[in-house]
Amino acid sequence: MSIDVLERNNVKVLGTGSQTIVFAHGFGCDQDMWRYIVPSFVDNYRVVLFDYVGSGQSQINYYDAEKYNNLHGYAQDVLEIMETLDIRDSIFVGHSVSSMIGMLASIHETKYFERLVMLGPSPRYVNDLPNYYGGFDKRDIDELLEMMQLNFIGWASYLAPIVMQNPERKELTEELEKSFCSRDPHIARQFAEVTFFSDCRVDLEQASIPSLILQCSDDSIAPIEVGDYLHAHLKNSRLQQMTAKGHYPHLSQPEETSRLIKDYLASV
Repeated sequence: MSIDVLERNNVKVLGTGSQTIVFAHGFGCDQDMWRYIVPSFVDNYRVVLFDYVGSGQSQINYYDAEKYNNLHGYAQDVLEIMETLDIRDSIFVGHSVSSMIGMLASIHETKYFERLVMLGPSPRYVNDLPNYYGGFDKRDIDELLEMMQLNFIGWASYLAPIVMQNPERKELTEELEKSFCSRDPHIARQFAEVTFFSDCRVDLEQASIPSLILQCSDDSIAPIEVGDYLHAHLKNSRLQQMTAKGHYPHLSQPEETSRLIKDYLASV
């Protein structure tokens, strides 16, 4: 079967700038989550948006449980999108797990990447004490996955307010909950398992692309310790603390998010 990569991943290309900026969504989301950020970049860059297979308007018939049983399957898709669009030296902006997907892709094929911007990244979510604090015990993740299996809608309504962390802005929590609920439950559960049990710590030393780590304040998914660890182990990285709370600053504080990305790109 010949694969139409652009159709498979619902790829959208906006703007006509000479340099490409690629926005990659996180778990339980899709490219629409970038809608407040894109206007800040579309005048000066070629902007590429896409959905991972199983998310958004991607072609779900391409979902392969074996391929997507680790982050490398998603990284392969990123590289195929870049190859298809003939992208070179791009800025890759990854939210959450996409930060590591982008990093893995950049290790495999550096020519496509000039900079990485990591929004709420984590190289490992599960604690590996005493040397590593990721924010979760394995038991926490097991319970989350079990809840997804037993009551998917209940899981979405439970998790959304915890990770959004903007209680006074109910519309943000509702949007996230709706996004979670719109996923195929089996695919979402596998993506959750792959995400939360991933461990990219050993890959950090191979990464060479200059990176900006945007660390949200009070982030229940990627705590401050994780940002510090990542910065310490990722060469050519810059750590920037944000005032935005929660794990979705591109929704809750798009102005700050856009400004910090632009400041970083302008400082090169």
